[in-house]
Amino acid sequence: MGNLMSGVISGVIFGAFSVALMLPMSFPDKTTALLAAFASRFAIGVVIGCVQLPWPGWISGLFFGTLLSLPDAIVTKAYLPILAVGAIGGAVIGGILHGWTPRL
Repeated sequence: MGNLMSGVISGVIFGAFSVALMLPMSFPDKTTALLAAFASRFAIGVVIGCVQLPWPGWISGLFFGTLLSLPDAIVTKAYLPILAVGAIGGAVIGGILHGWTPRL
């Protein structure tokens, strides 16, 4: 399976997981909040799937998961939960798709 397809699948799974975490919460516009969360986490999976860096995969994932979660955290002012889920999810996706050790 190619990197793009692996990233898309990872993004769909990560997006669905994030939406599931948010379902019990209340928001003024819940549909928009859930769609935005899905889109953000989907993008993390796709970017990590497509990027090729000489770092261990989990570090690349941690970096991009945190970086792509930062705008949502700034807008919502919910820094810790958004950045933590993005960083952990990114690290897991990066490790699974690109490995846990440095590339040689």
